[in-house]
Amino acid sequence: MAKASTRAPVLGPAFIRLLARFSDADLPRTPPVLTERLAQWFDWNRALVLSNALDGSPSVAEADAADTGDGFDDAQDAECARVRHTLVQVIDADIDLAPSSGQDVDADYLPYRRHCVAAQRAMQAATGLLRGRLRDLLARQSPTRARLAEVDAVMEATLSPRELMLLARVPGLLGLHYQRLRDGGASLHTGVDTPDDIPATPAAGPWLVRFRQDMRMALLAELEVRFHPIDGLLAALCSR
Repeated sequence: MAKASTRAPVLGPAFIRLLARFSDADLPRTPPVLTERLAQWFDWNRALVLSNALDGSPSVAEADAADTGDGFDDAQDAECARVRHTLVQVIDADIDLAPSSGQDVDADYLPYRRHCVAAQRAMQAATGLLRGRLRDLLARQSPTRARLAEVDAVMEATLSPRELMLLARVPGLLGLHYQRLRDGGASLHTGVDTPDDIPATPAAGPWLVRFRQDMRMALLAELEVRFHPIDGLLAALCSR
């Protein structure tokens, strides 16, 4: 009988909970305070730029006169939906199982790693361009919204490097998850524990189906994380 896990449940967004499940590491019971973490990430130069973007709000009359929402129409919303749909198709695309040599990774997991990295690159490129276009459109609407666009630009410049560094760990975490499921599938297939000196080579079965589902869920959750600022910009553009 499998031993019940004694790890405390991880609180936070679905993406973080999935990654925690794929890792053996014990994560904090509660996430760190956001303001404290942001204070660690902002150097004085970024903090000054952000402060300038937040200060000097226009008068109410100026804001009411300027915030017309001109320049936004349903085409922008449709474009965001199209990009999201295209990226979901990239995630759901068939995985190239062709072997590759010269790679210092598990040969069986390599096709899934390639698929994961390709999907992440597609998400990064498409969402980055879309976010920039929406921010430029917002900046042209009014002084108030131009300030909001500037804040978003500062946040992207500050947080994107750390985001990329953390997201780069996803293929490795999925690789560990793949290995655990594969090893568990080998034990179930043979009915006995496989000795450490004998490589486990289970046939594709329920364990692989589960892994593919988990990988898809992780990539879809990452897509939602990448779309959070885009959804925020869309909401600002649509508001009156």
